[in-house]
Amino acid sequence: MTYEETLDYLFTRLPMFSRIGAAAYKKDLTNTIQLLEQIGNPQQHVKTIHIAGTNGKGSTSHMLASILQTAGYKTGLYTSPHLRDFRERFRIDGAMIDKDFIIDFTRRIQPAIDLIEPSFFEITVAMAFEYFAQRGVDIAVIETGLGGRLDSTNVITPELSVITNIGYDHMNLLGNTLEAIAGEKAGIIKPGIPVVVGETSPVTQPIFEEVAATQQSPIYFADQLRYVADWTYEHHALTAQVTRHGRDERIAYRLDLPGFYQTKNLVTVLEAVDQLQQRGFHLPTETVQAALQQVKQKTGLHGRWEVIHQHPAVILDVGHNEDGMRQILSQVELTHYDHLHMVIGMVKDKEIEKVLQQLPKEAHYYFTQAQIPRALPADELSAQAATHGLQGVAYSDVNTALKAALHKAQPRDLIVVCGSVFIVGEVVL
Repeated sequence: MTYEETLDYLFTRLPMFSRIGAAAYKKDLTNTIQLLEQIGNPQQHVKTIHIAGTNGKGSTSHMLASILQTAGYKTGLYTSPHLRDFRERFRIDGAMIDKDFIIDFTRRIQPAIDLIEPSFFEITVAMAFEYFAQRGVDIAVIETGLGGRLDSTNVITPELSVITNIGYDHMNLLGNTLEAIAGEKAGIIKPGIPVVVGETSPVTQPIFEEVAATQQSPIYFADQLRYVADWTYEHHALTAQVTRHGRDERIAYRLDLPGFYQTKNLVTVLEAVDQLQQRGFHLPTETVQAALQQVKQKTGLHGRWEVIHQHPAVILDVGHNEDGMRQILSQVELTHYDHLHMVIGMVKDKEIEKVLQQLPKEAHYYFTQAQIPRALPADELSAQAATHGLQGVAYSDVNTALKAALHKAQPRDLIVVCGSVFIVGEVVL
């Protein structure tokens, strides 16, 4: 098969969560375990860091990968979903996976696909571990898909587990309470392996502490150990002064991921770095500072308060759930502009009402939809938004909507494209 034929096979032959939703989610690890056994259990030959969380796990994964790369470690990075190119999911030192590897791996594993009938995500997990093992990475940063306990990536014994935060998302699969969701995310905590939790909550802290105690795993709540004492946000750049609780010393970090919400991820990342140092990784402060200034360049991360146009400013952000939208709107408040234009599309299985009720009524809205079956039709989103006093026009695709926003906006206005990873991924830059 050619590369294009291989992708067509993977996208159409295998159940894919991003396209069809919950029907593609397998609530056990049987398929993944069987697939990995078929190819010699490559995950057992790769050192890993495992990252879960409702929001921030993608940014945290890319920050850590940038730090490890800058420190000289050959670093694998597995994330999902991709924005524009399937190969974004698998990187080594920032470079995307080779097309020939994808073709060869898919050809070799086809008999197992026919036998096991795995999901798209299960195949990509196996592909990632095989790729990283074959290429001899020193360490691989592995982001969960959703949840943790039953996520296909949860077949590893990592050097470190990281849980960024807990919020309401994928409740149809993970549970309707924060306690239930935390219990699923806590499933990545492994016996004796330290775990860093980014954000403390009185609701979820006891869940994490109980699981960690059962697993005899040291647990560290990052926001109880250090905090951002001061910060500046200018020209879409963020500089944070970080200090430990009980100490006066401040260390400045300049981030090329400018969203203010990255300060929470930064605190999580710095505690993860501390834990990795204790496990023998050489990650001096100067290296961490240099790495955080070039996360996008080093790892190819996009879609986190990403500026793609000026006068008017056009921002892309993949925030897509209640907490994610709250973070976007906090960033909007920090930004200088005359009028706000929001290009927004969502998928059917999100808490749409909870997102809509946060949105400012004075903004101009351009409702749209991604070109996937899970997408909520733009006219339905527009109708739901109208019940919250949000007025706008529905467009069949994001680029048509963005073109309309650019036509209406004045040079000092702000345009934010958000609501779905798939909406952001379909923007033509």
